[in-house]
Amino acid sequence: MGTVTSMTRGLYFLLGLALVFNVCAPVAQAQDVVTETITYVKAVVVSIDETRQGTVPGTETAAVYQTITAKLLEGPNAGSEIHIVNDYLVLAKGDMFYARHLVDTLDDIDAYTMGEPYRIPTLGILAAIFAICLVFFGGRQGLRGFIALLLSLACINYLLLPGILAGHSPVLISMGVCALIILVGSYITHGYNRTTTTAVAGMIVTIMVTGALAYWATMQSHLSGFVGDETVYLHFNTNGTIDLVGIVLGGMLIGLLGVLYDAAISQAIAVEELMRAGKHLTRREVYLRAVRIGREHIGALVNTLAIAYVGASLPLFLIYKQTVSQSIVTTINQELFATELLRIMIGSIGVILAVPITTAIAVWWLHGHTLDVSTHGHKH
Repeated sequence: MGTVTSMTRGLYFLLGLALVFNVCAPVAQAQDVVTETITYVKAVVVSIDETRQGTVPGTETAAVYQTITAKLLEGPNAGSEIHIVNDYLVLAKGDMFYARHLVDTLDDIDAYTMGEPYRIPTLGILAAIFAICLVFFGGRQGLRGFIALLLSLACINYLLLPGILAGHSPVLISMGVCALIILVGSYITHGYNRTTTTAVAGMIVTIMVTGALAYWATMQSHLSGFVGDETVYLHFNTNGTIDLVGIVLGGMLIGLLGVLYDAAISQAIAVEELMRAGKHLTRREVYLRAVRIGREHIGALVNTLAIAYVGASLPLFLIYKQTVSQSIVTTINQELFATELLRIMIGSIGVILAVPITTAIAVWWLHGHTLDVSTHGHKH
């Protein structure tokens, strides 16, 4: 009970520290004169005035161009009609989208261009289906997991992102937010008990070891952090004040959390159940049996992690298939490919290390303690 109380106080301390850090983070100075503003306004297609085939300027890539009349649905000009040349996605009458409104007082520009299709209804339906499935099949445990997910996203949105944009070290902030997400998610989902605490300790130690390894790997491979157009825009929008390599590192750690959580919780529960079923077993015997269980789990988790990364980077691998004139060594040496390979390898190493680390901590912490069914907070 004392351990749980200490962990609770530690959680409150971390939350308070994170909030103070977030409030005290330096704020970027605003520009003295702003002549250009861009806003997005929801609109609906009234009519398709013209549809023609063309090519993207400077290339031979075919494209469909539409001239559409649309009515604005919000903003100060709501109800008025605009004319837009659409070369993004083919729309039909009645489709809703976001129009990009550019106003430049210096060059006297006031124009609307195509922004993004209106996807909120589809996202809302899928979110509702997800929530229903989670509560119906997961029950109370699923609901607690959903609450933990929302708090994890809140930590990322209100702590991780503002901290990085404020110019602080992305690596340190990512490690701190990872630890906070681990604490919040684990205790909310599985309750305050000794087994959960061992899993939390195993995950935090694994994150620290993996973070150190990721730092070494990125430094040795001389990554610049420029792995896509978004990083280039971010670099110039922040006047080069953000450590892009650190963002790559932070992304590796955040991406590892999901499978790491699964591995650590599973190992802690495996140790608990082995001790409950075989109270005569020594620490060494429990450790060896639990690691044997973990080995079977590792194969599935590493495969899941690698395939997930490949799926997220599918366009990148398609580019590789097109550049058949280059050798495979030359291709994977490029930063785009090297970064993704580092993500896969660092994440896989983290999952593998989570098994012996969490198992060792669980055996040391749980062995010799009474594990009553009444205090068992997990549902397997």
